Amino acid sequence: MDGQQISAVADMFHLLGDPTRLKIVYSCLDEMRSAGDIARIANASPSLVSHHLRLLKAARLVRSERRGRQVFYVAADHHIRHVLGDMIDHLNEPDCKEVNV
Repeated sequence: MDGQQISAVADMFHLLGDPTRLKIVYSCLDEMRSAGDIARIANASPSLVSHHLRLLKAARLVRSERRGRQVFYVAADHHIRHVLGDMIDHLNEPDCKEVNV
């Protein structure tokens, strides 16, 4: 991995390091959701969620699809689902439950 790739990966993890953004991505891992639904699930204001969605879309962590007047969001691809799923699996391992982060 070269320096540019390391920087790009670090930027993605930095984006996912914000709890609200992580909730947003997690909420649309398996199905398309409207920004309003995401805001409700993430327990955040629609304007905050829209701001985070713009950042996540620019980083290619989510993608959008317009249906009439509404825009729906979903995780960009299976890689995003695997990264988050693997991290959750890792945290659920017996050895990891003893670690305080």
